[in-house]
Amino acid sequence: MFDAIQDAWNGLNGWLFEIAVQPLLYATGLMAWAEDSFDWMNFFLFGLVQVAVVYLICRPLEAWKPVERWPDRKDVRTDIIYTMLTRLGILPLIAFVAFSAMNSWFAGWLADVGWMPPTLEMVFPVLRENAWLAFLVYIVILDFGEYWRHRLQHALPWWWALHSIHHAQQQMTFWTDDRNHVVDDILGALWFGGLALLIGVPPEQFPLAVTLLRVAESLSHANIRLSFGKVGERLVVSPRFHRLHHGVLNPGDEGRNFAVLLPVWDWIFRTADFRRDHFPPTGDAEAPDVLAHGGWFRQQVAGLRRMGLALIGRSAS
Repeated sequence: MFDAIQDAWNGLNGWLFEIAVQPLLYATGLMAWAEDSFDWMNFFLFGLVQVAVVYLICRPLEAWKPVERWPDRKDVRTDIIYTMLTRLGILPLIAFVAFSAMNSWFAGWLADVGWMPPTLEMVFPVLRENAWLAFLVYIVILDFGEYWRHRLQHALPWWWALHSIHHAQQQMTFWTDDRNHVVDDILGALWFGGLALLIGVPPEQFPLAVTLLRVAESLSHANIRLSFGKVGERLVVSPRFHRLHHGVLNPGDEGRNFAVLLPVWDWIFRTADFRRDHFPPTGDAEAPDVLAHGGWFRQQVAGLRRMGLALIGRSAS
């Protein structure tokens, strides 16, 4: 099943490259970049598919039963810019180049030392015989890792200085999922990618895992008055469950509902809030105005400044 999906994807990518990119490279004398361009187009197309899937799922839901309506959606438009830069713009290109270089170095180092890191399928052979079971196990482990990354984003002052850009949004929609500082995104990619490499997520399953968690995160940020009921709320993170996480914090409140996909982690580590039919306003009362209402560039600069102050022990307010 996973191999069939991978083959179909490769076929689509190859077809688009042949009819669109390759002729352009030939006409401009840049055929030496053909291999890199093919890989980059694959990366771009994957981001485009993610944006399309999320939009088709979340936008109708927000139009159906919104929590809030705003006459001026300027801050929402800023979040759309975040998404386009993160999924389709220069930021994925930088990440692609960096990760390609890191992966090549790591593979070369492993070959030099002659060591093969163990994977879950090596430790539990039963996973080799059932690709879907293996996929579910990978999702659970990756989600567990994301829970603890999120906890650290709130617990470490310098990381919170970056992550507070995400929490400052007072007009939260599904676009808000990508409202992050560039440094925060890089740290998140290293965390997620490193864990996936450590447990041996197969290349054909990794894009599906990313897409599943991406859709779950976007839906959880959606501006929709929706809960999954008493039982469902304890199985999958809902927009109501995550909105409680984004609710304006009281002084001394350390946060709640950190899970990305599975609320069980909040349940186990006592950070869960299952209050139903409660949809608080979102935002960070202590954040400067630029983090709530500024443009992308101003927020990036402010985030770096606040992180620097936090690192030297000064207030980031």
